[in-house]
Amino acid sequence: MDRRRPPHFGRPRRDRGTRRDGVDRVSDTDADAAVDLQLAERQALRRVAGLRTELDDITEVEYRQLRLERVVLVGVWTEGTAEDAENSLAELKLLAETAGSEILDAMIQRRTRPDPATFIGRGKVEELAEVVRATGADTIICDGELAPSQLRNLEDRTKVKVVDRVALILDIFAQHAKSAEGKAQVELAQLQYQTQRLRGWGGNLSRQAGGRAAGGEGIGGRGPGETKLETDRRRIQAKMAKLRRELAHLRTTRDTKKANRRRNAVPSVAIAGYTNAGKSSLLNRLTGAGVLVEDALFATLDPTTRRTETSDGRVYTLSDTVGFVRHLPHQLVEAFRSTLEEVAESDLVLHVVDGSHPAPAGQLAAVREVFADIEALEVPEIVVVNKADAADPLVLSGLLAREPHAVVVSARTGEGIEELLAAIEADLPRPEVRIAAVLPYDRGDLMHQIHATGDIESLSHEPDGTHVIAHVSDQLAHELARYTL
Repeated sequence: MDRRRPPHFGRPRRDRGTRRDGVDRVSDTDADAAVDLQLAERQALRRVAGLRTELDDITEVEYRQLRLERVVLVGVWTEGTAEDAENSLAELKLLAETAGSEILDAMIQRRTRPDPATFIGRGKVEELAEVVRATGADTIICDGELAPSQLRNLEDRTKVKVVDRVALILDIFAQHAKSAEGKAQVELAQLQYQTQRLRGWGGNLSRQAGGRAAGGEGIGGRGPGETKLETDRRRIQAKMAKLRRELAHLRTTRDTKKANRRRNAVPSVAIAGYTNAGKSSLLNRLTGAGVLVEDALFATLDPTTRRTETSDGRVYTLSDTVGFVRHLPHQLVEAFRSTLEEVAESDLVLHVVDGSHPAPAGQLAAVREVFADIEALEVPEIVVVNKADAADPLVLSGLLAREPHAVVVSARTGEGIEELLAAIEADLPRPEVRIAAVLPYDRGDLMHQIHATGDIESLSHEPDGTHVIAHVSDQLAHELARYTL
């Protein structure tokens, strides 16, 4: 008997088709259902206080997986104004709450530079330990990247787990990653972070015993073998190598879709910007994509690409990308480099900034730092000041004065969307080759390509065929060569 399963056995059919330009199209019903399911899953996955397992012989990798419950925040103010320091700690609070923790207290210390031993001064450490005991906190989150020695010293003196900003962001990414590529990228970044922070527990954890001959010397007297620390480091290196191979394979699929779009001369527009600035809401407003929208940091980690067109019929793609944040961990930039290249390789960037944020100029600067890391500063940019319905008019006027090529919109209400579409249409690259051709009426496929990817100057239908003058791509001009005048 043939036991082979039919192609769609065990999973529902979806109304999905793949276009010739390499962009997937999903029906509105399926998209809405998927978004509802993602929101339900995310809201259901919350940490429960008091449920934990005490592990013996725990590895540093397992230990550094965050189990945030009751948290005290600690910041060091080294430069800028007091308002900047408070805004940074407020952002850390939002990050911690996104990770699923409860904020009990927060402390800021003014210093010229962080203390090399404990991040904060000796007196502040004692004060922090008192706050931890008084509040019953089980985790401290520091607003900065801590050295391994700083982590150990703070934990030894406060007797609770200490987490830095980098580990916190990595934990949020790990919770929100959905696709295979996103999960692999986050895991690689976590391992890169952890491999520098492994801690050993002495020779008693050796995995190989020494010999007895001659008191442990001579034949068989090799002494302690591979330690637990060395074993952990070796396992991490092997896992990182495996993840890099997986990412290289997954990247091939995305590169194939990109090649299809390039072959069909489809311009690409990337939506980039600070986390929670409203990029996904803007994509939904512009294309009806139906992607997940949540008022949380890093709600989107997996890029979404949708096909749309200008008012004169030119086709282009819009891609929603991962959000950025101040001091985005270097490990994440490296691990997500293949995804962030969507921005560097695009023809136009919509740089979305939250107009209702207390310091939108700081958000713009932080994102452009990442643009510099991925060599995307040369890509044409439109600054999109979002959330105009909740923004201070004085802040908006200041942004427009500082950013001349900017459009004020509200993805929620639709305000300014028409102006944004007009700006996109004006800034999209136009084909460079000008042709004049007479197309037979049986070559409607070529006429369709001219409409979709070209810029038509004149068009008339004559007895001998369609007379057209247009600007087209090099490849399309080559296909039209036999019909040109």
